[in-house]
Amino acid sequence: MTPEYESCPAMFRNHPIGFILSVLLIPVGVGLVILIYWYFKTRSLRLTLAGNAVHIERGFLSKERIDMDARKIRTVVVQQTFWQRIFNVGTVEIFTGGDDAECILPGMPNPDQIRTFVQTRALGPDRAER
Repeated sequence: MTPEYESCPAMFRNHPIGFILSVLLIPVGVGLVILIYWYFKTRSLRLTLAGNAVHIERGFLSKERIDMDARKIRTVVVQQTFWQRIFNVGTVEIFTGGDDAECILPGMPNPDQIRTFVQTRALGPDRAER
């Protein structure tokens, strides 16, 4: 099945000032180390939305995989700062039951697309538009 959404956290769009500072520190040698660490950190988290499934994969050398049925998700919270809204990234929190989030996904691109995906699966296409 082709995923409707598949992404890792954004580097530049999530922290543009930190990215620019890291690039400026490349001649000193520290910037390259920061960018490589940051790259691997962002690529170690992947969110995939396909059908009625939400797949979250964490880890680079060791893996943690979480599979959820989108129809069982109770709440999706999207938090965005002013700059995150401009660059269209944000922190996504997914709740299935209880008071603690099942998953907290920082720096995800197009967070409203994630929320809309879950709403259309949980409520059905007719009720999600309201």
